[in-house]
Amino acid sequence: MTRIGAIFNPYTHTPEEFRAAVLAAESEGLPELWIWEDCFRQSAFATVGAALAWTEALRIGIGIAPMPLRNVAATAMEIATVERLFPGRLLPGVGHGVLDWMGQVGARVASPLTLMREYVPALRGLLAGDELSVDGRYVTLRDVRLNDPPVTPPVVYTAAEGPKTLRLSGEVADGTVLDSGHTAGEYAIATAAIREARAAAGRGDGHDIVAYVVTAFGADAEARALADVGDKPEPEERALWGDPAEVAAGAQRFFDAGVDDLVLLPSSRGDIAEFYRAAAEVSRIVRGSTA
Repeated sequence: MTRIGAIFNPYTHTPEEFRAAVLAAESEGLPELWIWEDCFRQSAFATVGAALAWTEALRIGIGIAPMPLRNVAATAMEIATVERLFPGRLLPGVGHGVLDWMGQVGARVASPLTLMREYVPALRGLLAGDELSVDGRYVTLRDVRLNDPPVTPPVVYTAAEGPKTLRLSGEVADGTVLDSGHTAGEYAIATAAIREARAAAGRGDGHDIVAYVVTAFGADAEARALADVGDKPEPEERALWGDPAEVAAGAQRFFDAGVDDLVLLPSSRGDIAEFYRAAAEVSRIVRGSTA
Protein backbone atom coordinates (compact mmCIF):
# COMPACT_ATOMS: atom_id res chain seq x y z
CA MET A 1 0.00 0.00 0.00
CA THR A 2 1.26 3.48 -0.82
CA ARG A 3 2.23 5.58 2.18
CA ILE A 4 3.18 9.15 3.04
CA GLY A 5 5.69 10.20 5.70
CA ALA A 6 7.75 13.28 6.48
CA ILE A 7 11.28 14.13 7.57
CA PHE A 8 12.84 15.89 10.53
CA ASN A 9 15.84 17.57 8.91
CA PRO A 10 18.83 17.99 11.28
CA TYR A 11 20.25 20.69 9.00
CA THR A 12 17.28 23.02 9.41
CA HIS A 13 16.12 22.12 12.94
CA THR A 14 18.07 21.56 16.15
CA PRO A 15 17.90 18.69 18.64
CA GLU A 16 16.10 21.04 21.04
CA GLU A 17 13.27 21.34 18.51
CA PHE A 18 12.87 17.62 18.03
CA ARG A 19 10.45 16.85 20.86
CA ALA A 20 7.95 19.50 19.78
CA ALA A 21 8.24 18.31 16.19
CA VAL A 22 7.59 14.69 17.16
CA LEU A 23 4.57 15.61 19.28
CA ALA A 24 3.21 17.72 16.43
CA ALA A 25 3.61 14.82 13.99
CA GLU A 26 1.77 12.50 16.38
CA SER A 27 -1.04 14.94 17.17
CA GLU A 28 -1.65 15.69 13.48
CA GLY A 29 -1.91 11.99 12.63
CA LEU A 30 1.21 11.72 10.50
CA PRO A 31 1.88 7.96 10.13
CA GLU A 32 5.68 8.09 9.77
CA LEU A 33 8.49 10.46 10.70
CA TRP A 34 11.97 9.82 9.30
CA ILE A 35 15.33 11.01 10.56
CA TRP A 36 18.86 10.45 9.40
CA GLU A 37 22.22 10.30 11.14
CA ASP A 38 24.85 12.58 9.62
CA CYS A 39 28.27 13.16 11.11
CA PHE A 40 28.45 14.92 13.43
CA ARG A 41 24.86 15.63 14.32
CA GLN A 42 22.09 13.72 16.10
CA SER A 43 22.56 10.09 17.09
CA ALA A 44 20.06 7.90 15.25
CA PHE A 45 19.20 5.48 18.03
CA ALA A 46 19.04 8.02 20.87
CA THR A 47 16.76 10.12 18.67
CA VAL A 48 14.34 7.35 17.71
CA GLY A 49 14.23 5.94 21.23
CA ALA A 50 13.15 9.31 22.60
CA ALA A 51 10.62 9.85 19.81
CA LEU A 52 8.99 6.48 20.34
CA ALA A 53 8.82 7.01 24.09
CA TRP A 54 7.06 10.36 23.61
CA THR A 55 4.39 8.93 21.29
CA GLU A 56 1.91 6.07 20.98
CA ALA A 57 1.31 5.49 17.29
CA LEU A 58 3.93 7.32 15.23
CA ARG A 59 6.37 5.09 13.38
CA ILE A 60 9.97 6.34 13.18
CA GLY A 61 12.29 5.61 10.28
CA ILE A 62 16.08 5.81 10.26
CA GLY A 63 17.14 6.68 6.77
CA ILE A 64 19.98 6.06 7.42
CA ALA A 65 22.65 5.23 10.04
CA PRO A 66 26.17 4.67 8.61
CA MET A 67 27.33 1.05 8.76
CA PRO A 68 31.05 1.82 9.23
CA LEU A 69 30.43 3.65 12.53
CA ARG A 70 29.14 0.57 14.40
CA ASN A 71 29.98 -3.09 14.63
CA VAL A 72 27.05 -5.01 13.18
CA ALA A 73 26.41 -6.70 16.54
CA ALA A 74 26.09 -3.28 18.20
CA THR A 75 23.64 -2.12 15.53
CA ALA A 76 21.63 -5.31 15.97
CA MET A 77 21.51 -4.75 19.73
CA GLU A 78 20.32 -1.16 19.26
CA ILE A 79 17.58 -2.15 16.83
CA ALA A 80 16.49 -5.18 18.84
CA THR A 81 16.23 -3.16 22.05
CA VAL A 82 14.12 -0.44 20.43
CA GLU A 83 11.93 -3.01 18.68
CA ARG A 84 11.32 -4.93 21.92
CA LEU A 85 10.38 -1.70 23.70
CA PHE A 86 8.18 -0.34 20.90
CA PRO A 87 7.08 -3.28 18.71
CA GLY A 88 6.35 -2.57 15.08
CA ARG A 89 7.14 1.14 15.18
CA LEU A 90 10.79 1.26 14.09
CA LEU A 91 11.87 1.37 10.43
CA PRO A 92 15.67 0.96 10.64
CA GLY A 93 17.98 1.72 7.75
CA VAL A 94 21.73 1.58 7.20
CA GLY A 95 24.07 2.85 4.50
CA HIS A 96 27.74 3.19 3.70
CA GLY A 97 27.82 6.81 4.95
CA VAL A 98 29.53 9.81 3.42
CA LEU A 99 33.01 8.58 2.61
CA ASP A 100 34.81 11.77 3.65
CA TRP A 101 33.11 11.70 7.05
CA MET A 102 33.93 8.04 7.49
CA GLY A 103 37.55 8.93 6.74
CA GLN A 104 37.50 11.64 9.42
CA VAL A 105 36.73 9.07 12.11
CA GLY A 106 38.97 6.32 10.76
CA ALA A 107 36.06 4.18 9.59
CA ARG A 108 36.27 4.53 5.81
CA VAL A 109 36.29 1.20 3.99
CA ALA A 110 37.93 0.48 0.65
CA SER A 111 34.84 -1.33 -0.70
CA PRO A 112 31.46 -0.02 0.50
CA LEU A 113 29.72 -2.67 -1.61
CA THR A 114 31.59 -5.47 0.15
CA LEU A 115 30.72 -3.94 3.49
CA MET A 116 27.02 -3.86 2.58
CA ARG A 117 27.09 -7.41 1.22
CA GLU A 118 28.53 -8.67 4.53
CA TYR A 119 26.85 -6.31 6.98
CA VAL A 120 23.19 -6.33 5.95
CA PRO A 121 22.69 -10.14 5.86
CA ALA A 122 24.46 -10.39 9.21
CA LEU A 123 22.25 -7.67 10.67
CA ARG A 124 19.10 -9.33 9.37
CA GLY A 125 20.27 -12.72 10.65
CA LEU A 126 20.98 -11.44 14.15
CA LEU A 127 17.60 -9.69 14.28
CA ALA A 128 15.98 -12.98 13.24
CA GLY A 129 17.56 -14.67 16.27
CA ASP A 130 20.17 -16.65 14.35
CA GLU A 131 23.55 -17.59 15.78
CA LEU A 132 26.18 -16.37 13.34
CA SER A 133 29.82 -16.97 12.62
CA VAL A 134 31.14 -14.76 9.83
CA ASP A 135 34.69 -14.37 8.60
CA GLY A 136 34.43 -11.56 6.09
CA ARG A 137 36.55 -8.68 4.94
CA TYR A 138 34.74 -6.24 7.24
CA VAL A 139 32.34 -8.34 9.33
CA THR A 140 33.77 -10.88 11.76
CA LEU A 141 31.51 -12.74 14.18
CA ARG A 142 32.11 -15.90 16.20
CA ASP A 143 29.07 -17.69 17.59
CA VAL A 144 27.17 -14.43 18.06
CA ARG A 145 23.49 -14.49 18.92
CA LEU A 146 21.25 -11.88 20.51
CA ASN A 147 19.84 -12.92 23.87
CA ASP A 148 16.65 -10.94 23.22
CA PRO A 149 16.02 -10.68 19.49
CA PRO A 150 12.82 -9.00 18.32
CA VAL A 151 9.70 -11.13 18.44
CA THR A 152 9.07 -10.01 14.86
CA PRO A 153 12.20 -8.74 13.07
CA PRO A 154 11.72 -5.29 11.55
CA VAL A 155 12.22 -4.50 7.89
CA VAL A 156 15.89 -3.55 7.36
CA TYR A 157 16.44 -0.81 4.78
CA THR A 158 19.60 0.18 2.97
CA ALA A 159 20.34 3.46 1.23
CA ALA A 160 21.24 3.12 -2.43
CA GLU A 161 21.86 5.37 -5.42
CA GLY A 162 24.31 3.98 -7.99
CA PRO A 163 23.36 1.00 -10.20
CA LYS A 164 25.52 -1.52 -8.32
CA THR A 165 24.29 -0.43 -4.92
CA LEU A 166 20.66 -0.45 -6.06
CA ARG A 167 20.98 -4.03 -7.25
CA LEU A 168 22.79 -5.10 -4.10
CA SER A 169 20.11 -3.50 -1.94
CA GLY A 170 17.52 -5.55 -3.79
CA GLU A 171 19.51 -8.70 -3.10
CA VAL A 172 20.34 -8.30 0.59
CA ALA A 173 17.91 -5.83 2.22
CA ASP A 174 14.18 -5.77 2.94
CA GLY A 175 13.76 -2.23 1.63
CA THR A 176 15.64 0.63 0.00
CA VAL A 177 15.81 4.34 0.83
CA LEU A 178 16.27 6.59 -2.21
CA ASP A 179 17.54 10.15 -1.82
CA SER A 180 15.70 13.29 -2.91
CA GLY A 181 16.27 15.32 -6.07
CA HIS A 182 15.19 12.73 -8.65
CA THR A 183 12.40 12.64 -11.21
CA ALA A 184 9.76 9.94 -11.29
CA GLY A 185 11.47 8.54 -14.38
CA GLU A 186 14.76 8.25 -12.52
CA TYR A 187 13.02 6.55 -9.61
CA ALA A 188 11.38 4.12 -12.06
CA ILE A 189 14.81 3.07 -13.33
CA ALA A 190 16.02 2.60 -9.74
CA THR A 191 12.99 0.60 -8.59
CA ALA A 192 13.20 -1.65 -11.65
CA ALA A 193 16.88 -2.38 -10.96
CA ILE A 194 16.14 -3.20 -7.32
CA ARG A 195 13.31 -5.57 -8.11
CA GLU A 196 15.10 -7.25 -11.01
CA ALA A 197 18.09 -8.00 -8.77
CA ARG A 198 15.81 -9.26 -6.04
CA ALA A 199 14.09 -11.64 -8.42
CA ALA A 200 17.45 -12.85 -9.75
CA ALA A 201 18.55 -13.56 -6.17
CA GLY A 202 15.46 -15.70 -5.63
CA ARG A 203 13.93 -13.40 -3.05
CA GLY A 204 10.26 -13.40 -3.95
CA ASP A 205 9.05 -11.56 -0.85
CA GLY A 206 8.21 -7.86 -1.02
CA HIS A 207 10.76 -5.07 -1.00
CA ASP A 208 9.67 -1.71 0.41
CA ILE A 209 10.98 1.32 -1.50
CA VAL A 210 11.14 4.68 0.26
CA ALA A 211 11.86 7.93 -1.59
CA TYR A 212 12.46 11.40 -0.20
CA VAL A 213 10.90 14.24 -2.21
CA VAL A 214 11.38 17.96 -1.59
CA THR A 215 7.98 19.44 -0.74
CA ALA A 216 6.64 22.91 0.04
CA PHE A 217 3.24 24.08 1.26
CA GLY A 218 1.85 27.57 1.69
CA ALA A 219 3.00 30.93 0.35
CA ASP A 220 5.64 30.89 -2.42
CA ALA A 221 5.63 27.08 -2.29
CA GLU A 222 6.73 26.59 -5.89
CA ALA A 223 9.63 29.02 -5.61
CA ARG A 224 10.84 27.48 -2.36
CA ALA A 225 10.62 23.92 -3.66
CA LEU A 226 12.43 24.68 -6.91
CA ALA A 227 15.13 26.66 -5.09
CA ASP A 228 15.85 23.64 -2.94
CA VAL A 229 16.14 21.36 -5.96
CA GLY A 230 18.84 23.64 -7.37
CA ASP A 231 20.11 23.73 -10.92
CA LYS A 232 19.22 20.18 -11.94
CA PRO A 233 17.37 19.76 -15.26
CA GLU A 234 13.57 19.58 -15.12
CA PRO A 235 13.44 20.87 -11.53
CA GLU A 236 9.63 20.89 -11.59
CA GLU A 237 9.73 17.08 -11.91
CA ARG A 238 11.90 16.70 -8.81
CA ALA A 239 9.69 18.36 -6.18
CA LEU A 240 6.13 18.76 -4.96
CA TRP A 241 4.35 21.93 -3.91
CA GLY A 242 0.93 23.48 -3.32
CA ASP A 243 -1.90 22.59 -0.97
CA PRO A 244 -2.28 19.03 0.35
CA ALA A 245 -4.61 18.00 -2.49
CA GLU A 246 -2.13 19.24 -5.10
CA VAL A 247 0.78 17.49 -3.40
CA ALA A 248 -1.23 14.26 -3.14
CA ALA A 249 -2.04 14.45 -6.85
CA GLY A 250 1.61 15.09 -7.73
CA ALA A 251 2.73 12.23 -5.50
CA GLN A 252 0.98 9.76 -7.77
CA ARG A 253 3.69 9.98 -10.42
CA PHE A 254 6.23 8.73 -7.86
CA PHE A 255 3.96 5.90 -6.76
CA ASP A 256 3.49 4.99 -10.42
CA ALA A 257 7.30 4.78 -10.67
CA GLY A 258 7.37 2.00 -8.09
CA VAL A 259 7.85 3.96 -4.86
CA ASP A 260 5.92 2.51 -1.91
CA ASP A 261 6.57 5.18 0.72
CA LEU A 262 6.90 8.84 -0.27
CA VAL A 263 8.60 10.82 2.49
CA LEU A 264 8.12 14.58 2.24
CA LEU A 265 11.25 16.66 2.85
CA PRO A 266 10.59 20.27 3.92
CA SER A 267 12.01 22.64 1.33
CA SER A 268 13.37 25.07 3.94
CA ARG A 269 13.31 25.96 7.58
CA GLY A 270 9.83 26.94 8.66
CA ASP A 271 6.99 26.03 11.01
CA ILE A 272 7.53 22.30 11.26
CA ALA A 273 4.17 21.70 12.94
CA GLU A 274 2.41 23.34 9.98
CA PHE A 275 4.40 21.18 7.57
CA TYR A 276 3.47 17.99 9.43
CA ARG A 277 -0.18 19.08 9.54
CA ALA A 278 -0.20 19.45 5.76
CA ALA A 279 1.77 16.21 5.26
CA ALA A 280 -0.74 14.33 7.42
CA GLU A 281 -3.55 15.66 5.25
CA VAL A 282 -1.67 14.45 2.15
CA SER A 283 -1.47 11.03 3.81
CA ARG A 284 -5.21 10.98 4.46
CA ILE A 285 -5.95 11.90 0.85
CA VAL A 286 -3.57 9.22 -0.48
CA ARG A 287 -4.97 6.55 1.84
CA GLY A 288 -8.49 7.48 0.79
CA SER A 289 -7.63 7.20 -2.90
CA THR A 290 -6.06 3.75 -2.46
CA ALA A 291 -8.55 2.30 0.03
